Amino acid sequence: MENLYLTIVLAPLIGAIVAGFLGGRIGRRGAHSVTIAGVGLSALLSLWVLTAFIWGDLPVFNETIYNWMVSDGISFEVGFLVDKLTAVMMATVTFVSLMVHIYTIGYMAGDEHNWPHGALSGKNSYQRFFSYISLFTFSMLMLVMSNNFMQLFFGWEAVGLVSYLLIGFWSTRESAIFANLKAFLVNRVGDFGFILGIAAIAMYFGSMDYAEVFAMAPEHAEIQVALFGGVSLMTLICVLLFIGAMGKSAQVPLHVWLPDSMEGPTPISALIHAATMVTAGVFMVARMSPLYELSEAALSFVLIIGATTAFFMGLIGLVQNDIKRVVAYSTLSQLGYMVTALGASAYAAGIFHLMTHAFFKALLFLAAGSVIIAMHHKQDISHMGGLRKYMPITWITALLGSLALIGFPGFSGFFSKDAIIEAVGHSSLFGSGYATVLLTIGVFVTALYSFRMYFLVFHGKERMDEHTKHHLHETPWVVTVPLILLAIPSVFIGWYAIEPMLISDWFASGDWNPIMVAPEHDTLLPLREHWHGQVAFIQHGMTAWPFYLAMSGLGLAAFVWWLVFARNPRIDEQLQALGGPVTRLLQDKYGFDDFNQRVFAGGGRDLGRALWMNGDRALIDGAIVNGSARTVARMAQRVRHLQTGYLYHYAIAMIVGLVGLLTLFVTL
Repeated sequence: MENLYLTIVLAPLIGAIVAGFLGGRIGRRGAHSVTIAGVGLSALLSLWVLTAFIWGDLPVFNETIYNWMVSDGISFEVGFLVDKLTAVMMATVTFVSLMVHIYTIGYMAGDEHNWPHGALSGKNSYQRFFSYISLFTFSMLMLVMSNNFMQLFFGWEAVGLVSYLLIGFWSTRESAIFANLKAFLVNRVGDFGFILGIAAIAMYFGSMDYAEVFAMAPEHAEIQVALFGGVSLMTLICVLLFIGAMGKSAQVPLHVWLPDSMEGPTPISALIHAATMVTAGVFMVARMSPLYELSEAALSFVLIIGATTAFFMGLIGLVQNDIKRVVAYSTLSQLGYMVTALGASAYAAGIFHLMTHAFFKALLFLAAGSVIIAMHHKQDISHMGGLRKYMPITWITALLGSLALIGFPGFSGFFSKDAIIEAVGHSSLFGSGYATVLLTIGVFVTALYSFRMYFLVFHGKERMDEHTKHHLHETPWVVTVPLILLAIPSVFIGWYAIEPMLISDWFASGDWNPIMVAPEHDTLLPLREHWHGQVAFIQHGMTAWPFYLAMSGLGLAAFVWWLVFARNPRIDEQLQALGGPVTRLLQDKYGFDDFNQRVFAGGGRDLGRALWMNGDRALIDGAIVNGSARTVARMAQRVRHLQTGYLYHYAIAMIVGLVGLLTLFVTL
């Protein structure tokens, strides 16, 4: 099995190396062939591993592959932990990545037009992009398959690095460079907390191995750290690790980089938002459940942050006109749902929603990219409309993705989102009431912004220029086939996965259970006790508030942006104007960007300028370097008068000196 798992990880890496270093020789066809072959092989083997766990009796694999070094008794290793939790992540990551790779052939076909004439950075950009996304897949696999904190941190930083390269892929655009620098810096803030958490684990546990740390965790539950007047070690570790997750999974206030990541090409938007980087934080917290279950304070912190992100980031989607940014704020909101589930100890529900969300969010991003191709790379939904009759495959797949996103009964998002709201409602932790209210109202907001975008893009009268309208048509098969293949699990995967993942404790394998939940925190227990099948779950869901709110949001969106919009095309502008200060607050994204620019970026520049003026110029250059030179010069000016050149002056000085020495000798 070791060779099998090595193949899953290394196949995308080999493809990335070949496309990256030999791209100029093998050309476009060679680059996308080798990377798709690598990711395709990884996807097939990952799906085999998952099916072997589902229908077979595949044992958990937890072995060291390579021992890097031992320092002070702590072993730093490369190793794999492949259990059912890992298998779900492997299959999800590689399948979505494979769809993105195929889609990229069509989306990046004319990439040379995105570069200024003669730009060297545009040379072999097609091959370089395939190398990056394949490297992204390798990095995420290393993260989810790790069995120790060192390898986890390697994968964690690797996905951050590759995301930096991909967000700023069009490096001749100032907006892209600003966006990737922003993503890099914001994630460094989160990663600082993350590495402090790992350092605390190494310090107190003396091990980097998951199994060893989890086994010792109950013994360390009562340890207090002399910080802020005394804090539980478990709380400190869990909060520090979650700060890292706040950066990677874009939780308030470290969420600001994610909407700007839309500056990268659409395929990478789908990969980042659906299956790789942003899901890393959710997976990490679920993997660390044996630690989080020992700190209710940390769970409450996670719960409140997640609910705040889910609701307030969703509201911003209502005032966005860029098709990709609407979907991006949807990602922020859905990540909030996943994180809230983790805080409520419904780790399985969080992973379940991660999986279902990966399919329909990748579908929505790739559908948005298909629209962008047809619109000649225009992204403003206010200048679209009526695309349904020109792009039937994109239209129907986007509709299916939108229905899954809002949790329409029977679709995958319905099962996972309703399970989360149910679980949070049964939580007794501090902040659970706040979270339940925000998640429930958030369902209405999700339906409203999702179908606002859907109706403005696919229905009504065409609002684009005549040239664009004349050339509207469905995109090539390399674009539409991934849409169809992603639409299938977006509709059906929830129906088949809810029972094993949430009801039957499928994640446990013998004595090993990757998801540990304390009995008093088991918020999914009522769901298991009252489970009567998928049909009964749907019927129960259709009598609850989330269903009524979702349908109300869909109905209101249809009324305003389909029916009323047909008679009054300015209704969207009028509604936003009617919002007044609320609209401006949402358009300003609650002022997070302005605050960061003025306080952190501006403050950093001001601090640097002050240190330069007062520290470098005044103290170091002025007082120390130039000051010492001036002191020596002034002393030399005075001392040089002792050198007169007259022999009798020197003779007198010698006699006086001799008398002084003799006097000193006699007196002593």
